[in-house]
Parts: sequence; structure tokens; C-alpha cells
Amino acid sequence: MARIAVIGAGMGAMATAARLAVAGHRVTVYERSATYGGAVGRYERDGFSFDTGPGLLHLPAVYRDLFVKTGKRPLEDCVDMAQANPAVRHVLPAHGIDATLPGASHGGVAAALDAAFGPGAGERWNGVLGRARDAWDATRRPLLEEPLRDGARQALATDPYPALRRSGLLRRRTPTLAEVAGRELGGPLAELLIGVVRSYGIDPAGAPGSAAVLPYMEQTFGSWYVRGGMRELATAVYERCLERKVAFVFGADVREVLVRGGGAAGLLLADGTEAAADLVVCGIDPRRLPAGSLPRPAQAVPVRGDDLPGRTTLLLALRGARPAGTVHRTLVHSAGAHVTVLRPDDPATRPDAGHEAVTVSAVHGPGTSEPEQLLELAEKAVQGLRERLLWQEVRTPADVEAATGAVGGAVPAPALAGAGGRLLYPANTTAVPGLYLAGGWAHPGGGLAHAGMTGALVAGLIVEGADFRGSR
Repeated sequence: MARIAVIGAGMGAMATAARLAVAGHRVTVYERSATYGGAVGRYERDGFSFDTGPGLLHLPAVYRDLFVKTGKRPLEDCVDMAQANPAVRHVLPAHGIDATLPGASHGGVAAALDAAFGPGAGERWNGVLGRARDAWDATRRPLLEEPLRDGARQALATDPYPALRRSGLLRRRTPTLAEVAGRELGGPLAELLIGVVRSYGIDPAGAPGSAAVLPYMEQTFGSWYVRGGMRELATAVYERCLERKVAFVFGADVREVLVRGGGAAGLLLADGTEAAADLVVCGIDPRRLPAGSLPRPAQAVPVRGDDLPGRTTLLLALRGARPAGTVHRTLVHSAGAHVTVLRPDDPATRPDAGHEAVTVSAVHGPGTSEPEQLLELAEKAVQGLRERLLWQEVRTPADVEAATGAVGGAVPAPALAGAGGRLLYPANTTAVPGLYLAGGWAHPGGGLAHAGMTGALVAGLIVEGADFRGSR
């Protein structure tokens, strides 16, 4: 039985802690804030409740597996989870298009797109997602379910998306996601693909065609909401950790990973306390550890994140009932700006049936960095928004940084194949023996499902050793 210190109480860190505790290790989590969950937070005021991080879960199988492997009660016994259906509404004001797509129905999606964008739109869309499925099948295990080793990193540097080939310059290089959208979808329909990818914090103009796996995952595996808010999922994972005897120390700001005898030996906390450990799991953005205190060699904890944007989010308290038939998630596409509007049908989010809680968010950038810009775009999705508005709470990237510690308030996106490996994350092992990386800043990247997968990968590497071949 090893003493294992985990830095941070985010979702990936807690998933790792629970799995390691089940394997018989003595696990202690050190969290700088007063609570668990990392980016999966909650804001409450006047009877309203809002998610301050992810509002939906994709690939719920990741957490189902976590709960199966760490206890007797399955995930569905711990949270009330429902699939969003309809899956998404797309509003393109400049083109007068308003399309609502059903969940888990390729035929239904095609019919809805044909009705909104014209005959053939559904076939073109499903053609792109069919090629995205090929990319998913080719990379699912090395990109999501297996440790990232040098050989896999090299293989994943090549874009697996089988884009349609045409003559000219684009034959001499792999097309970007934006070019795939323009060439294979065209016109306003291209904005749907671009907007979905942009909502993950990925620039379609620089992303490879493999980014099409993101809408493929949504359409194939669905988008899931936890009643009471996604914070309930964080609470369920935290409680599972407690059941497995994981210890939590809150208000513990880690200043340094101690390296002695050639390997990780514990943590140095901000108050000068040393926490001895046999192994250390870093579940936070490694850039939060001061440069002068990073374990040596200097490349022991490589990081990615300088190119990742933050988000601006509005939490809106509205008077008036949520209209019947309202879609949970709407994407508003306007002049290169893409805004996500979440309107859960959940009594736990509002003081009574005569009010509604709405969350509006966008990747921070031109056209979406100011609250007024987001509010203007959100009006395209929420009728009478300004007249119904009681109050709003604004969360900027600076607020995200203060709450979660992520440098610049950056939100890590899922890892993607292609782009020469630029969109991959550091491996879960490091150059320092006994030091591992978990959470959204490590392979396979950000998002609830991907961060949760780091728990299976890190636990497998620790329990089974270097021969671990991945989650089964």
C-alpha cells in the first residue's frame, strides 16, 4: 500500500483518487479552495442555481465505468441523469434559419436539416459525420483509452479525418476543420459544424478535420444533464471518494512537488508544511506550480495551454415560466460569433415555476468578450429576454482563474489527432519517477469525460505499471 498525494479536487483528480483507493492505496487529496469539483461549480442566489462550468455531459460511459469499478452503487443510483432531447437548436439570425435537431437519430437529424437548409443538407451533414466516425474508430483507443506513449504521439500527429480531396493547394496539405466545413457542407450549413467545434474552445481555422469527431460524439452518444445541475455529478464523485476512505485537505495550497532520491517524495504546502508521499498525482494546471519550484529536470512537467482561450459566461435570472417545448441547448451563430444558451427544465434551478434560470456562454474573443454582446446574441434564442431579466451575474476568464486556478481562466479542450500533435496534452507519466498527471491538463485533455478518463489511465499506470495498455 502506497501513500499517494493528489493535487487538486477536480473531476479527473477525484476519479483518480477513487480508483487508487479501491486498489488499496492510502490517498490524500490536497485542494487549495474550500470545496471539491474544480471547474464544476455552482452559483446560487435568490432561489436560482446555475452551473458555473460544464452544463452537459458527453460520453457518460466514462462515469458509469468509474462507479462500477469503485463501488456497489451504479452512477444512475447516485444522480438523476437524463439525455437532452431534442439535442440542440441552431439559430442563424442572418439567414433566418432556426433548426432543432433530435437526439440519437441520424435520420431525424437529416430530415430536420433538409427542412431548414434545403434538400441534400442532411445527406451532406451525415456524410461529414460518417467520415468523423472513421476518424473516431481509428483514434478512440490511443486518443482516449490508452496511455500516451511516444509511438502513439507520433501516430496521432497525423489527421485521421478522410476529407474529400480536390485539386489545387488543398491537395498538398491536410485541410482545417473550417475548410472541411466550407468544402463538404458549404453555405450556412457550414456554420453548424464550425459553431459546435468553437463551443469546445477550439479554433476551427487552425484545427484539423479530426475536430469533426466532437459533433459526431454528441450526435452518437448524446448530451446528458444531471438534474439539480452538473454540480450533483461532482458531489457524487466526491462522496464515492469518501466511501473509499480518500482523505481531503481543503485550504491546502501546494507550492512544490518534493523530489528526493530521484523521485517524487511528497508536497510542500504554502504554510511550509511538508506532506510526505510515495507517489504524487498532479490534477491541476501544472503552470499553477511556480516555475522555480517545478520538479527537475525542467521538462518533467510539460504543459499545454498558452493557445487555449477562456470563456465569458452570463448567469441570467428571468421572471416568467420556461415556455413549454423549450430546447435545453441552443447555439446562436452570428458573424463568426458562436454563443451557447442553456435552458434546463429543472425545478432545482429556479425559485418556482414562474421563473427561469438561463446560462449564456461563449469562448472569449472579438464579438463575445463583453456581456452586452452575449446578451444581444442570447436574445435571438430567448424571446423577450431583456423584459424578463431580473438580474445577471457575469463570469469572466479572470473569475474562472480566481475560482479554479487555471492560468488565464483557460478551459482545456479535448485532445485531437492531427495538427502535428499540437492539440495533444502531456502524457500521464512524467520524467520524474512517481509523479503523474491527471485532469483536463493531461492526456486525453479537457471536458468532463476526457478528464474523467485520466482517472482510469493514471490508476492503471500506478497499479499495473509500465505494461498497462489501457482501459478495457
